[in-house]
Amino acid sequence: MARPAADDEETPPLDPGLEKVRRKLIRFMAVNLGLIFLALMVVIAALVYKSRTRTPAPSPVGEIPAPAGTPVSGDIVLPVGAKVLSQALSENRLSLEAELADGSRTIFVYDIAERRMIGQFTIRNK
Repeated sequence: MARPAADDEETPPLDPGLEKVRRKLIRFMAVNLGLIFLALMVVIAALVYKSRTRTPAPSPVGEIPAPAGTPVSGDIVLPVGAKVLSQALSENRLSLEAELADGSRTIFVYDIAERRMIGQFTIRNK
């Protein structure tokens, strides 16, 4: 198969001004590719470092002993006439805001793992 005549001809050399711009452009591309490659290597090294030095997540303060599939149960004793207004759970700590029989409000903090009341805070208005 015959080749076109355009392939046989050599491209004429660029004039010196264009050749100078082409060399600057090639040098600019080489420097930028080098910087991108270096940045990529830094990111990969940081990811490898993080994956090798990862510490396990801290376990909650005292695990709640319970067989799998069995719910944990227990009694929380509040004063007579107390009415629970709200509750919040954080790890193994349960806080209950209650209105007592005399109308005052108190926050009770209960440790589920130890199954005991660990704090009582009275809410007072100034």
